Amino acid sequence: MESYALLARRVRAAPARLGRTRLVAVDGPSGAGKSWFTARLADALAGLPNSARPAVVHTDDLLEGWADQFTFWQRLEEGVLAPARSGRAGEYRRFSWVRRAFLPRPVPVPVSPVLLLEGVSAARATAAPELSLAVYVTAPAQLRLTRAVARDGPGILPELRRWHAGERAHFTADRTADRADLVVDGAPELPHDRARYYLRRGRPAVPAYDAGHDHTDHVRF
Repeated sequence: MESYALLARRVRAAPARLGRTRLVAVDGPSGAGKSWFTARLADALAGLPNSARPAVVHTDDLLEGWADQFTFWQRLEEGVLAPARSGRAGEYRRFSWVRRAFLPRPVPVPVSPVLLLEGVSAARATAAPELSLAVYVTAPAQLRLTRAVARDGPGILPELRRWHAGERAHFTADRTADRADLVVDGAPELPHDRARYYLRRGRPAVPAYDAGHDHTDHVRF
């Protein structure tokens, strides 16, 4: 069991590799608990002395629907990563899964010492040279599938199965869990204060994939 406060200090002490920004990627299969982990780490970073809350970008906000599972990266590069690399504020337009279109109002990404990037493929190999920390969150496959169906209903299963197939292919080829600096148990059974602590795991021999997402106006894969 490790504390978010300690991890936040580790992030602050890490070298900046995206210009002057410390880029932290929180990756892992859908429904593993990436959004929860990212929010708690953001809280811990904001709680450090002389610190503001870090900028947070969720990759699913950049997806143009189900088919854009991994090809959104150029949108991220142009709107967020390239500006941060040169010390400038960035922005992106968020995709509405209800309207099936990008919303007209841009979401600003301010210049920040730390940028948290959360979502499936956030820690992909091509981003590794600019990451100050790569986190891989995992949880049992059946639990992740159960979470998805509970949130969205069984009607989501056809699209979800295609999404899972894409995840399996990506994580196998990318070897994300093997390269991660930190592997986190997204469904720990050990009782603990979830707002303050997370459970660190050894790297899984075979990454687990099945997962779900919030099929709403603000999806979380």
